[in-house]
Amino acid sequence: MSFAIPDALQRWRLLLGEASQNALGSLDGAALAADAALDWLYGRDPERALRGERSGGLEASQLTVPDWINAVHQLFPQEVIERLERDAVERYGITEVVTNLDVLERIVPSPSLLRAVLQTKHLMNPAVLAAARRLVAEVVRQLLEKLANEVRQAFAGPRDRRRRSALKMARNFDFARTVRSNLARWDSRRRRLFFDRLYFVSRSRRQVQRWDLILLIDQSGSMVDSVIHSAVMAACLWNLPGMHTRLVAFDTSIVDLTEDVSDPVELLMKVQLGGGTDIAQALAYAQSCVANPARTLIVLVSDFYEGGDAGELVRRAQALVQSGCRVLGLAALDAQAQPSYDRETAARLVKVGAQIGAMTPGELAGWIAEQVRG
Repeated sequence: MSFAIPDALQRWRLLLGEASQNALGSLDGAALAADAALDWLYGRDPERALRGERSGGLEASQLTVPDWINAVHQLFPQEVIERLERDAVERYGITEVVTNLDVLERIVPSPSLLRAVLQTKHLMNPAVLAAARRLVAEVVRQLLEKLANEVRQAFAGPRDRRRRSALKMARNFDFARTVRSNLARWDSRRRRLFFDRLYFVSRSRRQVQRWDLILLIDQSGSMVDSVIHSAVMAACLWNLPGMHTRLVAFDTSIVDLTEDVSDPVELLMKVQLGGGTDIAQALAYAQSCVANPARTLIVLVSDFYEGGDAGELVRRAQALVQSGCRVLGLAALDAQAQPSYDRETAARLVKVGAQIGAMTPGELAGWIAEQVRG
């Protein structure tokens, strides 16, 4: 059960830690337990100690990771739990949060914990790995649910006001006709318009010729967020009519993961984050997969920090563009969706005809849709 602390002094006491007890008073009950849980995590921050804020002592910790997880789930509201778990993994590197079976069975699935699983899955025994897979599956389900709708909207045909639709969807709602048809139901006294019937327009189907989409995903250690989004994006695009999706992960080697595109959980569990980066080699592999250049989209998801020959990378990109392929370099985004990439290399790719963008997965779907529509 979570606790409530109405007293502002007690809130400051929790924030500043035991060092402020003489000035702000002591805690008891649930508040004391919450203080211990916060101190277990934030007491290890040396910067806080330098600022005179909360700091931990040198005595042995009284909480194990499973104990701490249980405590925060009992004491804090959901949004605080997610922040504490994220800080434990990302800020303090407490990998046991995602490699301990007891913890994984209690932890709240979230994108930050999915990133941690992908970075530490090589440390897990089979039982822990199975629990981690369930966590990955839940986060992927949430991402798919959100992104699939964006992809459907991006690839939807234009509204055709000449034809009505029985499919009642918000994006097909014909506001103008609905209002016109119900004007007789205007109540001037209450100043309200009452609707007897809602109207929806149809959408024209686009005749789309087959396109080949080759997603090249940089799986170096800094690319974890982009890898996650690319895997989910590929799954969303997999069953689109007229679209054949190939997904290739690379560092200094090439791994074609196309057979797992329809199962993003399996795909992510096969990704091996880390290692160097040879983007030129990845583009060479893409060249070998091109059957119809005029109907091929190549999306390179990378931070463009080339570990191999940067000149060869540019030459490969130029050859693909000159053959008729459409090449998009998608700059890596961090967890806050901020671009993080080598702008010098990106500029060289633009000069030879590639398009470079820094966009969210939903925006990428819109770009692909525009290319397919011509």
